[in-house]
Amino acid sequence: MTTIQNPILPGFNPDPSICRVGEDYYIAVSTFEWFPGVGIYHSKDLKNWRLASRPLNRLSQLNMMGNPNSGGVWAPALSYSDGQFWLIFTDVKVTEGQWKDCHNYLVTCETIDGDWSEPIYLNSSGFDPSLFHDESGKKYLVNMNWDHRMGNHNFYGIALQEYSVEEQKMVGKPEIIFKGTDVMLTEAPHLYKIGDYYYLLTAEGGTKYDHQATIARSKDLHGPYEVHPENPLITSFFSPRNPLQKSGHASIVHTHTDEWFLVHLTGRPLSRAGQALLDPRGFCPLGRETAIQRVEWKNDWPFVVGGNQPSLEIEGPAIEEVQWEPNFPEKDEFDSETLNLHFQSLRIPLEENIISLKENPGHLRIRGRESLTSKFTQAFVARRWQHFHFTAETKVAFNPDTFQQAAGLVNYYNTENWTALQITWHEEKGRILDIMTCDNFAFDQPLQGNEIVIPEDVEYVYLKVDVNADIYQYSYSFDGANWNLIPIRFGSHKLSDDYIQGGGFFTGAFVGMQCQDTSGQNLPADFDYFTYKVNE
Repeated sequence: MTTIQNPILPGFNPDPSICRVGEDYYIAVSTFEWFPGVGIYHSKDLKNWRLASRPLNRLSQLNMMGNPNSGGVWAPALSYSDGQFWLIFTDVKVTEGQWKDCHNYLVTCETIDGDWSEPIYLNSSGFDPSLFHDESGKKYLVNMNWDHRMGNHNFYGIALQEYSVEEQKMVGKPEIIFKGTDVMLTEAPHLYKIGDYYYLLTAEGGTKYDHQATIARSKDLHGPYEVHPENPLITSFFSPRNPLQKSGHASIVHTHTDEWFLVHLTGRPLSRAGQALLDPRGFCPLGRETAIQRVEWKNDWPFVVGGNQPSLEIEGPAIEEVQWEPNFPEKDEFDSETLNLHFQSLRIPLEENIISLKENPGHLRIRGRESLTSKFTQAFVARRWQHFHFTAETKVAFNPDTFQQAAGLVNYYNTENWTALQITWHEEKGRILDIMTCDNFAFDQPLQGNEIVIPEDVEYVYLKVDVNADIYQYSYSFDGANWNLIPIRFGSHKLSDDYIQGGGFFTGAFVGMQCQDTSGQNLPADFDYFTYKVNE
């Protein structure tokens, strides 16, 4: 037996939907406004996972231009039936106010890393749709229904409706099959037929510290559904000292070795010495992650082994361990013609006229576009923070001739929360290094008057950030050997769901390379490499 350490998918990898095909296991996770949409991870042993696919990688499948922060792809649901994979996802267009404008789609593919189909539109009645393949041969969609009416609870219940494969559309009338428990905010439905019962697994309590997974069962697909006698199935709400918080939004898998496991969303807050434990419980800059628990059955009900709170370490399945080669190199030299799967952009694909690995071989060329506050076309390529202690580094050549041009290293949560160490231009000083910060949409330039002048004979500037749990700091070098630490300490907690003003945000911290040119000249920056080195 192997031992599995949680989380299994560290960093921003929320809303896991697990699917088994033979002896292969796949988990699909949400990506929100980051493109390409959906991350699918592959494992042979439930312990070692690698990013295998980003299925929504064409503008015709997913166009999020203008989408709000934390809009976009919510809670994909992955399943396998009839010789192909089925992926259901939501594209959320409006998050603020009384409405959630969201559209639900289906894409299919025979292989996990192949070209997925063009999307089939399903409905717009609510988010978190999931496809159930009944043993009768029929297929059903379940999703939460959104109620915008004043005085009503927004989460109206879980709707069930048949999907016609032949007609490629929803048929019949939707019906509400489950209203949830008194915890409310009932969402994230997944249906399973196990033995004599249909099991409806949902998430309740929102996706913060009150989060939980609720399970109910019925002998009739259409209900009524009775709730687990010891519900919730999993939660961290009653165990504030558990390092795995926010536990909920789960899905179940039956292994080929006849064992049962539950994957679920979780978050790991930074330690908070000298601060109150309960309110607020803390900040999770790595975002909402994916963990796994072992499940046992009693009286036709599933139970998490060890009780209904998450365990940091569990006993893995009776499967020989299969490790993968790391598929994100510690140092990416940009020698390939395609970007590594772990890199993403915001809202839309960045075409060859914005980013290129060919124009200057061995470099990622990024042509300046809009600012880091734009929800339309940012020239920004980034990857998730996945560790509490790491160093990210890059080497960039950039020759601005106006203050409207800037390029460099960015740590980013959303358009309202980020910091950037950039090469830019100053009328009197020429090329400079400057820091710009955005803190809940309040802006600052902490080096103002003390900008770092770049010597005229320097072509490349080396930039790095060291993240040490709750603090991160930038450094620079003009020769790659002698580094200068910039004595400004940034709080990692400001790049977390828990800090963002207004709440209702769902992603995690990213680090990456950005070029902006608000003059409209699209000046390029050439990044020679990108390093992500774990220091834990």
